[in-house]
Amino acid sequence: MTDDIAAGTPASARTPSPDDGYLGDLAVRAKWDEVYAERERLWSGRPNGALVAEVAALTPGRVLDVGCGEGADAVWLARGGWDVTALEVSGVALERAAEHARDAGVTVRWVHAGLAEAPLPPASFDLVSAQYPALPRTPDAAAERALLSAVAVGGVLLFVHHAGMETRQADESGFDPADYVWPSTVTALLDEDWAVEVDEQRPRLVPDGGAGAHHAHDLVLRARRLR
Repeated sequence: MTDDIAAGTPASARTPSPDDGYLGDLAVRAKWDEVYAERERLWSGRPNGALVAEVAALTPGRVLDVGCGEGADAVWLARGGWDVTALEVSGVALERAAEHARDAGVTVRWVHAGLAEAPLPPASFDLVSAQYPALPRTPDAAAERALLSAVAVGGVLLFVHHAGMETRQADESGFDPADYVWPSTVTALLDEDWAVEVDEQRPRLVPDGGAGAHHAHDLVLRARRLR
């Protein structure tokens, strides 16, 4: 959803309606609605480089795009023959994503929900992609377990985040890395049912324009569910 979760943007004063189908924390939704509403376009409009690189050798199937933002990854995947379900907490972002998909002439299944609250069929996605997500970390590891449970047997979890964010100190903006899910917290839950295929830091192909362009290196985790 974002590669700038340390921005410390305050929650919006506008109260989201609870009856529009959204499933999740209303305060989180309001925060991200305000983040997106502050700019006509938040991201570059191009797919994330790590996703493009890691998906190149995969056969298209069902994919879950976690934190789809304005839809660049979802549209790129759909153009590549994937059956795309895209999840996002911000209704503002989803409206832009849906418009992007319409303009591109592709079909995407949109889900307006938090990851832990989303009614996703278990073990049903050949690829679960989470690119720089702002997933809240909880004592029961709800977000991490939701990511893993969505992957079908034989499928792949691709989790990408910015190197160095996890080890930053909490600051006055309100950002504390302990509040969020990182590749290492997902890796810690992997057992013998999983094979780690990639777990590394690498230079990031930085797109022109869009928030987060100052991050130059990625942490890339690709794990395959064996059973």
